[in-house]
Amino acid sequence: MNKNDLINTKSTLCPCGNKQLYSECCEPYHLSHAVAERPEHLMRSRYSAFVLRQFHYLIITHHADYLHGLTEQQLAQGDAQWLGLQVLSSKQESDHGEVTFKAWFIEDKHIDAIYECSSFIKQDGCWFYTHGHQMKTRLPSRNDACICASGKKFKQCCAKLMC
Repeated sequence: MNKNDLINTKSTLCPCGNKQLYSECCEPYHLSHAVAERPEHLMRSRYSAFVLRQFHYLIITHHADYLHGLTEQQLAQGDAQWLGLQVLSSKQESDHGEVTFKAWFIEDKHIDAIYECSSFIKQDGCWFYTHGHQMKTRLPSRNDACICASGKKFKQCCAKLMC
């Protein structure tokens, strides 16, 4: 059973952090009932797909010219527990856009983030992820707000997962 089988789409908040129900946020994208209208929507839906292990969605929203042989099986090999998404900036022009974000995760009791400026292109009315520029990040200070958006301090929340 995968994580997607466990989610109650009618009452669960979407993992993308938009504070909407999954059924009204990213699920329509994952089910191909809707197309992301902006690069940020696509990026958020791709983050949710990582959380819910919807690897097929990640492949079909990744521009074919930039896949470089990436497969669903390769994506499924990771064992990260996703903690939260922080969108730092988003910009869009007619057929390309960029989204800068931090996607926090824990793996082997080590918290880290994908800190990236992602590039997107629009082709035939659909947005596609092309590539990203990775940047270095640092953990929040103990008294900073937690990365999972719980409203608690980092030391009182996700920092405990590192023990």
